[in-house]
Amino acid sequence: MIYLDNNATTSVSPEVLESMLPFFGEQYFNPSSMYEAAGFVRDVVERSRVLISEMLGITGLGELIFTSCATESVNAAIFGVIAANPQRRHIVTTAVEHPAVLEVCKLLERSGFEVSFVGVNERGELDINEFVRSLRSDTLLVTVMHANNETGVIFPIERLARVVKETDPSILFLCDATQSATKLPIRVDGNFCDVDMVAFSGHKFHAPKGVGGLFIRRGVYCRPFLVGGHQESGRRGGTENVAFIVGMARAMEIAAQTHEEDIVRLRYLRDKLEFGILERVPYVVINGAGAERMPNTLNVAVHFIEGEGILYQLSDRGICASSGSACTSGSLEPSHVLTAMKIPFTAIHGSLRLSLSRYTTEAEIDFVLKEFPTIVTNLRRLSPYWNQTNNKPRKNPIGEK
Repeated sequence: MIYLDNNATTSVSPEVLESMLPFFGEQYFNPSSMYEAAGFVRDVVERSRVLISEMLGITGLGELIFTSCATESVNAAIFGVIAANPQRRHIVTTAVEHPAVLEVCKLLERSGFEVSFVGVNERGELDINEFVRSLRSDTLLVTVMHANNETGVIFPIERLARVVKETDPSILFLCDATQSATKLPIRVDGNFCDVDMVAFSGHKFHAPKGVGGLFIRRGVYCRPFLVGGHQESGRRGGTENVAFIVGMARAMEIAAQTHEEDIVRLRYLRDKLEFGILERVPYVVINGAGAERMPNTLNVAVHFIEGEGILYQLSDRGICASSGSACTSGSLEPSHVLTAMKIPFTAIHGSLRLSLSRYTTEAEIDFVLKEFPTIVTNLRRLSPYWNQTNNKPRKNPIGEK
């Protein structure tokens, strides 16, 4: 199997699994219990918190909260600050956020809040002028992702957060760093010094599914999202998921050790895949081309065929990919990200995402490049938009002269 869907989830690395195993067995204790054996487990959780905090530049006690996933993290942040700051009822976000943010904002809009959804250009880059104009005197929260999960396009969080704080220091800034954590520099005492909250999830960087984190800067008023216990300094009730917290800390530690090497290698493999597809297949465009993108992410728009068909054909050959966010899989609607980018109708349903990890090999990329042109050729034979005789689109549907 060739796995190229790492923006959906990653495999748990062997080192991470090994670090977790004791806490499924002999070290099974509840960290909130008072006896000595539980104290050891409690210390392990806190050491994991310290390790992750040091990597993110977090210095304040209680500023890092462990959650079940990034979806919980962003929900906790958004609903928490709304509950703590009822006097303001305007939120700014983007039209291309992950559903974990976008659907919450739409729900709030239906509940009476005003939400500004800032658009993007055809490369997927944020409209900075529209962003600045969207800030108001009653804006409570700005929530912007660091890197788009479908296209890999990176947003200038440092610049956006600085603009927000220069406009009004009381406006809170939340960054969904789910796709960028461990892959791009994130330091809340450095480049993210104007960011108030950061959400991330372990399963995007070879930790298990079911554990995430939320940084809340000291002084930010945010009511608990999960109530029912004293855990996480009273900011998130529920017994800590010890094994998974340990695994996430270990995964982040490994990522830091191999970061430079991983980035160079991933960019090389991604570019080889991108250029190879463009060279071998006509009427293909790269969604997000020209924008700064994550080095592991490639979103390909193939004109005149359905992406679902491509995915099935890839799967038959043992290649795992996706058409976009795993949280919207199964939907017949075109991607809201690609819709916001105004991708042409002949390509928006034929777009797919190929995302790599440190375990992706060059041989796997070569195999995909060998199979992909054949898949496209076979599917275009069935397309009503394609002239098989001339190997061109019928009636020039995208302006071919």
